[in-house]
Amino acid sequence: MSAATLRKVGGQWLWGYTFLFAVLLYLPSACIMLFSFNSGIHIKFPLDSFTVNWYRALAANDALLEAAGNSFKVGLSAAAMATAIGVVGAFGLVRYKLIGGKAITGLSIMPLLIPSIILGIALLVLLRTIGIGNSLIAITIGHVIFCTPLSVSIMMSRYVDLDRTLEEAALDLGAREIGTFLQITLPLSASAIVSAFILCFLTSFDEFVIAFFLSGTKVTLPLYIWAQLRFPQRLPEILALGSCVLMGSLLLVILGEVLRRQRTTV
Repeated sequence: MSAATLRKVGGQWLWGYTFLFAVLLYLPSACIMLFSFNSGIHIKFPLDSFTVNWYRALAANDALLEAAGNSFKVGLSAAAMATAIGVVGAFGLVRYKLIGGKAITGLSIMPLLIPSIILGIALLVLLRTIGIGNSLIAITIGHVIFCTPLSVSIMMSRYVDLDRTLEEAALDLGAREIGTFLQITLPLSASAIVSAFILCFLTSFDEFVIAFFLSGTKVTLPLYIWAQLRFPQRLPEILALGSCVLMGSLLLVILGEVLRRQRTTV
């Protein structure tokens, strides 16, 4: 068998594998979107009839809108704080030879390695010990801890790729370190900062386990969805809500990936 034939067969096999992987990965999401347009409350195919009434019902559901608003508040706050910590912390780890820097880098990703249920219980005990009861503030604190490793990893990869001679040139011309960081480093890292913020926001917005342990009288959107799944008649509305969340998350993920790949040419 010639080399050209082998390449052709290999390419066909690769395309087949990619197609199968895509089907397995996205078929459940496609089913959610499909059945969200079914007029009946039961998941079945073919559909009873096509309707968008479940999407209209979302706008009239005050409890759902409140939960969504809580998720936006928590997500934006947690993303802003986690990104700020990542911007400064990653810069210190990359640019300065800190004592125990490698150990700090390793410890910074621990929240991602610890099972969410263990982290949720630990945060519940800690926050109650220091006098912070279950509330949106507690959820925000938990999400900051959970999202910070994501921000740190993204910013570290950006700082490593950033041409350090630009910062050295600014310092040679008389700029102070803080001025160099604000006027040179941050603008050149803007795409990574926005990407880190988007990823942290999506992670916080979709997170369930930590929010479950730290929630009080006000719930976030994932907690609301979980509570509604006990009622079969609410399933179509939840499918419509899931479709909206999926599309919004997909758009933000695409935007974040585009920004992450973007590199400023100097």
